[in-house]
This record gives sequence, structure tokens and C-alpha cells, in this order.
Amino acid sequence: MEKIRKHTDLKVYQLSFEAGMEVFELSKKFPKEERYSLTDQIRRSSRSVSGNIAEAWRKRRYPKSFVAKLSDSDGESAETQVWLDYALDCKYIE
Repeated sequence: MEKIRKHTDLKVYQLSFEAGMEVFELSKKFPKEERYSLTDQIRRSSRSVSGNIAEAWRKRRYPKSFVAKLSDSDGESAETQVWLDYALDCKYIE
């Protein structure tokens, strides 16, 4: 097993980054009238997951800050799921 030297070595970071990119690609197909609402919201929340993991990695020496950033990441993940549910029900995605 290789030593983890930076946040990009974390599997959870890699997966969350990939998911954020997948959401970005999916959201390109959303209607133009969603550009400043659903499209913006889903892109920001999905990108925040990996962003907060990166911040948590940098704050790992401070347990409370570390846990807080991981909690933020989990919250952004839940928010992204809500926006995906809306996109599904609006038939923007399958």
C-alpha cells in the first residue's frame, strides 16, 4: 500500500472528483432556463464535496476542524443528491 502524501492520493477524493465531473457533464444537457438555478446549484454542491475533502486533509492535525470539513463534505453530497432527484423528476436525466 502506498503512502498517502496529498489529498489527491485519497480514493474518496478521487471518487468525489470523478462524480463532480460526471455531474458537470450531465448538467450540460439541462435546459437553458435552468442555467442560473438548478445547473449552478448542482455543479457547486458536487464540486464542494471534493473541495471539502481537500480542506479536511489540510486540517487533519486539528481533529475538530478535520471532522467539521468532512461533515461539510457529507452535507454537500446530500445536497447534490437532492438536486439530482430534482433533475430526475424534471426528466433532465435518466
